[in-house]
Amino acid sequence: MGCSSCGTTPGGCKNNGHCASGGCNRLNTYDWLSNVDLPDTYDFNVIEVSFKNGARKGFYYNPPYLRVMTGDMVVVEAKSGGFDMGRVSLCGELVKLQMKKKRVREDNFFQSVLRKANERDLEKLQEARDTERDTMIKSRVIARNLKLNMKIGDVEYQGDKRKVTIYYTADGRVDFRELIRVYAKEFKVKIEMRQIGARQESARIGGIGSCGRELCCSTWLSGFKSVSTAAARYQNIAINQSKLSGQCGRLKCCLNYELDTYLDALKGFPKRADRIETEVGVAHLVKTNIFKGLMYYSYRDQPFSKLYQLDKERVHEIQKLNKQGKKPPELIDYQKVEVAFKSEEEDDKGFVDVTGQIELPPEERKKKRRGGRGRSRGGRSSGSRSRDRKDRNDKPKSSSKPKSDKPKSKPKSDSRPKTGAKPKPKSKSDTSKNKTQGKSGNKKKRFWGKKKKDK
Repeated sequence: MGCSSCGTTPGGCKNNGHCASGGCNRLNTYDWLSNVDLPDTYDFNVIEVSFKNGARKGFYYNPPYLRVMTGDMVVVEAKSGGFDMGRVSLCGELVKLQMKKKRVREDNFFQSVLRKANERDLEKLQEARDTERDTMIKSRVIARNLKLNMKIGDVEYQGDKRKVTIYYTADGRVDFRELIRVYAKEFKVKIEMRQIGARQESARIGGIGSCGRELCCSTWLSGFKSVSTAAARYQNIAINQSKLSGQCGRLKCCLNYELDTYLDALKGFPKRADRIETEVGVAHLVKTNIFKGLMYYSYRDQPFSKLYQLDKERVHEIQKLNKQGKKPPELIDYQKVEVAFKSEEEDDKGFVDVTGQIELPPEERKKKRRGGRGRSRGGRSSGSRSRDRKDRNDKPKSSSKPKSDKPKSKPKSDSRPKTGAKPKPKSKSDTSKNKTQGKSGNKKKRFWGKKKKDK
């Protein structure tokens, strides 16, 4: 697609921002020999041409006088008459490998390349591509009105606009004789109906998969292989139809990509090891870690039973004992575990436990100084100020009330009356003394007053 800021367009399909397929990497092939200056000892006169940005490809005879190279737009003969236009995707020796891959013989009859496409041919091809969407919408409406059980997925015009190919999917056979009459009357061109599968339909339409990338079938995957749920079982994937199916509604093709690796890893695992017997009870297989070679078992009879992790060699041993009519005491062989643990301790001779032997000094928190190092306030250095502050912090905190210089009086004896004795009534002199003490609140003033009175 074209860049909106600078107006440049990348390589890709060379459609300059008008690609209607949803992606520029659609079944493309890279001719890595086209830019290499090597003399051709044997000139191969068959080329590969792609139509509609890689939706369809074919092999055509290239006359030696045309000198067609990779990337050129050419006009070729059509099988049903007329001509078609496409882009050369491969030429030279690489076409032999492509024909061998698709099992096409070199001595077959191929339609020939007529000429290189000129400006008028390219304008006509663009007009045909612009009318394909409207044609597809009208054809769907007509098929729905005739109540035919079919789904129209794509429409492709020939380069000269004399023929249109309608691709559809259906569960069974469809009688579309009446449909073709209506299409020919509506579009006034030659109609060809071609039934394709669901995977071919998604390959032609394109899209983004659950992995975040373009669909494999629309970018590089040219051959389809059957996919079954057994591939998901071998890889320990949960059989969830919504997660395992792709945009075509069938199982994802990527389930076959790593299947051979899983099958090679499963060769060393014991077979029919869903349940093994011990003296504790019958243990059932819960899950398997294929690449680590581990199997997890648990006892269903016991409540809150934990998972036991066993190697595949240990499961082989228990199976041999069960065939002989014997039962191991437990799933895990703790004697072997202890021997392995002791060997690990002997190997680690360089490690010494120094817990309690080395004690580190407690960390001293450095107090932040407010002033600079060399500054002093009032002729005092910062070091003297910090010492004074430390001494001040070491002193006990004083109470808020001022303390007198005289020592504290001894605690008076308990003057409360004993049980059974009546409290003595207070005299007037005692009440007057309490009043004077509450007002003054200072013992020194009260003592001086007495002295003055005696004088």
